[in-house]
Amino acid sequence: MKRKAGVWVDHRKAIIVFLGDEKQEIKHINSNVEKQTQRAVGSRSGGKFESQIVPSDDRQQSEFTEHLNTYYNNIIACIRDAESILILGPGEAKGELKKHLESKKLGELIVGVETIDNITEPQIAAKVREFFKL
Repeated sequence: MKRKAGVWVDHRKAIIVFLGDEKQEIKHINSNVEKQTQRAVGSRSGGKFESQIVPSDDRQQSEFTEHLNTYYNNIIACIRDAESILILGPGEAKGELKKHLESKKLGELIVGVETIDNITEPQIAAKVREFFKL
C-alpha cells in the first residue's frame, strides 16, 4: 500500500507525517533560510561602503527565493512517492509548496490545503489521521 502524506509547512521548517500499513512515520526538514539582513530601524546610511555591508534588496530577495526553492524541492523529494498529500500551514508557504508540486506535475496528488497555525507534532499527526480517516 502506498503512503498518504500530510505536510505542515512554514518558511522555517516542514513536519511531514506519513501514514500507511498501520504505521506512522514523521520527518522534519529545516529550511535554513536566514532572515533578510537590513539596517536597524532609525539608523542612518552607513556611508559610501554601506552597499558592501548590507546586500541590495534584489540580491537579498534572489537569495531568499533560491533558498526557499531548494527547501521546497527537498520536501517534494521526500513526499514524491505518496499517493495523496494534505498540505497544512499558517502562512504563504503552503501555497508556495502547492505551486511547486504543480510545477513538478504532482498537483493531482494534493487532496487538500488547510490554514492551521502553529500546532504540536502530535496535533499535526492527529489532524492528518483525521483527514484521511485512518
